[in-house]
Amino acid sequence: MIFKRVGEGRPYPAHGLSSSQWAEIPPQEVRLDQLVTTTRTLDLDQLLDDDSTFYGDLFPHVVFWRGEFYLEVGLHRTLRAALQQRLTIHARIIDCG
Repeated sequence: MIFKRVGEGRPYPAHGLSSSQWAEIPPQEVRLDQLVTTTRTLDLDQLLDDDSTFYGDLFPHVVFWRGEFYLEVGLHRTLRAALQQRLTIHARIIDCG
């Protein structure tokens, strides 16, 4: 299994961080099998695009809430890492309690 669980929606409260605030958070390593996704859909065009990070942060955004790591942004990058047989990724992680 790649992820801990495939979820739908964000069960945690809104954190209100802007893109620039996310960018200030230093990336940390997290295991793929600890992540719970917040979306069930995947756009294959984005997954297969060589320049898939051009319009976004290089690091996925993860929210730690109630003992779980929720993958808020970066499903495509994370799945690409899994397809490359990597067990971990570097992500920006915030703790929402």
